[in-house]
Order: sequence, then C-alpha cells, then structure tokens
Amino acid sequence: MQYQWYPGHMVKAKRLIKENLKLVDLVLELLDARIPLSSRNPDIDEIVGQKPRIILLSKCDLADKEKTNLWINYFTKNNIKCVEVDLIKGTGLKKVLSLAKEIGAQKHQNQLLKGRINRPTRMMILGIPNVGKSTLINKLANRSVAQTGDKPGVTKNKQWIKTGNNLEMMDTPGVLWPKFDDEMVGFKLAVTGAIKDEIVNVEDMAYRLIQFLMDNYPGLLSKRYGVPENTSAPEYLIALSEKRGFLKQGNTVDYMKGAEVLVREFRQGKLGRITLDLL
Repeated sequence: MQYQWYPGHMVKAKRLIKENLKLVDLVLELLDARIPLSSRNPDIDEIVGQKPRIILLSKCDLADKEKTNLWINYFTKNNIKCVEVDLIKGTGLKKVLSLAKEIGAQKHQNQLLKGRINRPTRMMILGIPNVGKSTLINKLANRSVAQTGDKPGVTKNKQWIKTGNNLEMMDTPGVLWPKFDDEMVGFKLAVTGAIKDEIVNVEDMAYRLIQFLMDNYPGLLSKRYGVPENTSAPEYLIALSEKRGFLKQGNTVDYMKGAEVLVREFRQGKLGRITLDLL
C-alpha cells in the first residue's frame, strides 16, 4: 500500500519557511525519536542551508533508549547538535535553551561589531506533523500560546512567540514532502501518527507493525497480548483480536478492531519503548 499525504497547506507552509528563514538566528528541527531518519524532511536540508541548527529528538520516552543513544552519536558525528527531549516532563529543554543562547550570543556579538542594536535570539521550529512543535513552544514559553493536538495538521500558519529568556520562536505548520520514495518511510510516519488515520489502511499498518516487532523485538507482542508469535502477521492479528474478544455480529472476528487497538497501544507506549528506524 502507498502512504502519501501532502495537502495544499503544506505547499504554502514550505514557501512560508523559505521566506522567513532570514529572520531567524537558528533552527530547532524536531524529530520523532522512534523514527529519527524517517521523520527528517529531505527538503529541510536544502531550505535551511548553513543556518545553525539543533536537532531535538521528541517522544524519547516512547523510543528505545539504547537506539536513541546511537542516533544521538550518529548526528553528533555528522557535526549536528542533537538533544533528546521529553516534552511532557520537560527533560532536555534546559540543554536546548543553553545551546540556543550560545548560538545567539555569537550572532549578537557579530551584530554589535556592525553597530546593530542587540535583539532577542530568534528561532524557527521545524518538523513533520504531530511531532510536538507546538507543545515544545508552550513548554519553552511556560504558558499555553501555541495550539496543540494529538492529530497531525493542528498548526496551519506561522506563529511568533516571545519568551522571558530573551528568545523569540516561530512555530510553523508541520510539513511532509510530496512523495515518499520508500513505502516503509510512509508506513513509519503513518503508524507514529504523522499522517491522518482517515487516509491510511489501518489493517496494513498493523500487519507491518506486527512483522517488524516479531523481527526486531521478539517476545514483546506475546508479553502484551498473551498470543505466541509463531504465526504470520495476518494470523497473529486474528489471534490477538480473538484473545481480546473483538467480535462482530454473527460471532466473526473483528480484526479491524484489533488493528486499531494494536496501533493505538503502540503509539501510547503500552507495548514498550520501541524504535522503528535502526542503524
């Protein structure tokens, strides 16, 4: 199955990012710690260019800690500052602010040498839909100033937010890219919630997720659902649904209900801490 989602407001958002990049001192690129590679918009590197950048791995509480450390080392070796953050607890945000102020201080020094008036450090927040950009801004601002939601596509326009830390932040809409060359990238974006559920096949997502977990996290499914993992993915979904008592009229197995529960519990972290992008 093909996973694609590129509504018209994303085209506008991409243009908005390009037009406003010159107004900021640095970029905070927010990635999903469960899919650090798949959640990187390939267009962002070209758009951002040489602008200073800090990568934030959000939802680290849902990701495999060992795999997250490997990804931090990966980005660091590629000369990109990278910090894991828990946007619910606020873990890692002090380090983000410290790095941002460090970059801002260098910019301000250059401005003073040119005779320009000192101003707050300006940051642009970039990332795919539903990765936590607005939640990040609310945490940094210590108040609810950016609209949030657990579905992709909440932010539709840019927002400038001032904080008490001599920082100004620009929230931008989540932007995907027109075509996913690898359908597994599309699957990973969909199963983590970056693509609207209404336009994807939840059954297909469940099959792929089951197979991935069987291959890379053996025993995890059986621990959660009490069903042995010695079957195919479609057979496992049916067995899971039967075990949970998901039945339709006529006493037939409602495996679609099972698929929805599996995907939801994965997103909620009830299956354990899982990373889908592996190095």
